[in-house]
Amino acid sequence: MTDIGFREIILTGINASPGICIGKAYLVDREGVDVVKKYFISEDDVEEEIKRFKSAVNKAKNQLLAIMNNAPEELRDHAYILETHKVLLKDKMLYGKTIETIKNERINADWALKKVVSDVKSMFKKMSDSYLKERATDIVYVSDRIMMNLVGADTEKIADIGKRVILVAQDLSPAEASQINLERIKGFITDRGGKASHTSIIARTLEIPAVMGLGNITNIIKNDDLIIVDGTAGVVIIHPTEETLLEYGDRSVKYEELKAAITRDSHLKAETIDGFQLKVMGNIELPEEVVSVIDCGGDGIGLYRTEFQYLSSPILPNEYELFDKYKDVVEVIAPKPVTIRTLDINGDRAFINNPDYVEVNPALGLRAIRYCLKNPDVFRTQLRAILRAAAFGNVRILIPMISSYEEVLETKKILNEAADSLEKEGALFNRDVEFGIMIEVPSAVIIADILAGEVDFFSLGTNDLIQYSLAIDRGNRHVAYLYHSLHPAIIRMIKQLVDVAKEKGIKVFMCGEMAADPINMPILLGLGIDELSMNPQSIPAVKSMIRALKVEDARAFMKDVFKQNTASEVEKLVREAFGSILSEKVYAR
Repeated sequence: MTDIGFREIILTGINASPGICIGKAYLVDREGVDVVKKYFISEDDVEEEIKRFKSAVNKAKNQLLAIMNNAPEELRDHAYILETHKVLLKDKMLYGKTIETIKNERINADWALKKVVSDVKSMFKKMSDSYLKERATDIVYVSDRIMMNLVGADTEKIADIGKRVILVAQDLSPAEASQINLERIKGFITDRGGKASHTSIIARTLEIPAVMGLGNITNIIKNDDLIIVDGTAGVVIIHPTEETLLEYGDRSVKYEELKAAITRDSHLKAETIDGFQLKVMGNIELPEEVVSVIDCGGDGIGLYRTEFQYLSSPILPNEYELFDKYKDVVEVIAPKPVTIRTLDINGDRAFINNPDYVEVNPALGLRAIRYCLKNPDVFRTQLRAILRAAAFGNVRILIPMISSYEEVLETKKILNEAADSLEKEGALFNRDVEFGIMIEVPSAVIIADILAGEVDFFSLGTNDLIQYSLAIDRGNRHVAYLYHSLHPAIIRMIKQLVDVAKEKGIKVFMCGEMAADPINMPILLGLGIDELSMNPQSIPAVKSMIRALKVEDARAFMKDVFKQNTASEVEKLVREAFGSILSEKVYAR
C-alpha cells in the first residue's frame, strides 16, 4: 500500500544492474568516517602514531578476510575484487604516503590518511579513462575501512540485516556489497558510484537491481519509505501510486520470465532468422572474468583490457607476470579467440609515481599508443608477453588510440623486434597473430583506406569515437545528454569505415558500449559489423535480439535510417520498426 499523502517522486540515475524490485528503504549508516580532526603530535609520539595506523590497517585486512570467507557462493569468481582491496591496504600511494606524512608533518594518523586520500582522488580525477577514474573509488573504500578503525566507528554489518529491504546508501563498497544476503536484500541505490565500479559488477553478479549515481537520494528517502528500483532503466520511484505499483509489479514478473528464457538460451548461436551469424564476445579487465564470459555464452574475448596489472602495483609488472595472466585467459577459453589490447593509459604510470606530472588535457595527451611508443621498453615487454601467450591458444593483438599511419608502422616495427628477440632466445611463442587497431579517433576513420593495408582488422571503440567526434565529455553532467550512439554523424562514420574495410578485405569489430545495447542491433546488423564485444552480462540479451531479426530487413532498414536528421529521430524509427521485438525479447516493457 502506498503512503497516503505523499507525492510520487521519480528520480533517474545510472543503471548499474538490471531488474526491478519493490520494497521498503533501509538507510545504511556510515557516520563517523567524515568526522576527523587535525592535531599535531610531538616527535616522541610519531612512532606510536605510526603503530596506531598500522594496527588499523591490519584490522582492516582481517575484516576483509572475514568478509571474503563468508561471501556468497555467487561471488567466488569475483573474489579478486576484495583481494585487490587487500593489496591496496599496503599500497605505496596509500600506506607508504600516510606513514611518510605522519613523520614529516607530525600530525595524527587520521588526518594524515585523509590528506593522502584527498591527493590521490585529485590525481585520479585528472585521468581520462572512466575505468581508471573508478579505481579512485577503490582507494576511498579501503581508506574508509582504515579510518573507521582509527576513529573507533562501528561499521554497520549488512550481513546482519534481518528483514526484506532495499538498501539506500551514500555509497556501498565492494566489501559491503559482498555481505548482501539475497534472501533479505532485494536491491540497492546509492548517491555515488558508476557502472564501471566494482560494486556494480558485484550487483550484476548477484543479479539484484541497482541504481547508482543518484546524487542526494539519502537526503530524500527515509527509513521504511516504499520505493521501486528499476535497475534496467536506472529509475527510482519514491512513494509510488497504486497505479505505478501495479504497472511495475507486472513489469517485474515479465522481466524475470524474460531473463530466465534469455539465460536458458544464452549458449545458442547469435544467428538471425535468415541464417546470418554474428560473433558476440565479452570484454574483460581481469583473468577471473573469463568465467562470466563463458557462463553468459560468449564466443570469445573481444577486448582484454590490460591496464589493471600496471595500476595495481607500485612497480611495473615484468614479462613473466604479464605472460602468466595472459596465458591463463588464453588457455581457459581456447580455441576461442582472445583479443589483447595493449596498454591504454595516459601518463598514469608516471603520474602515479610522480604527482608533479600533470597533463592539462589528458584525454588528448600522452596516452595509449602514444605512451607506449614514448616508452618502447615498457611496450616491448608487453608485446613479448602477448606473443608468448599466443603459443597456448588463439590470440589477437589490438592497438588503442591510433590516429596516424606512422603509429601503425612504428608499432609493427617494435612488434617484429619483440618476435625476433624471442626467436633468438629460443622461447616458445607464436608470431603469427592477427594484428588490429582501435578506431576511436576521427582521423583513423578518415584514413581508414590507408590503415587497412597494414592491419588484419579494425575494432570500433565507440565510447571514445563518440566522445571525440561530438566533442562531448560524457562524464560532464552538463553536456552528457548530447552523447548519443545513434547520432547520424556516428552512424555515417561507421558506414564509411565498414565500406572501406569490405573493399580492402578486412573485418570490422565493435567493442564499445554501443555494442551492448539490444536497441542498436538492427542498425549494427544493417551496417555490416562482423563481430561485437561487450560486458559479459549483456551477451544473452544481445544474442536473443539478433536471433529475432533478419539481416535482410536490417540492411533495407538502413535506407530510412540515413534519411533521419537527429539521434532521437533514429531511435524513434528503431522503436517503431522493432519495438515489438525489443519488448518481447529484451526489455519486458
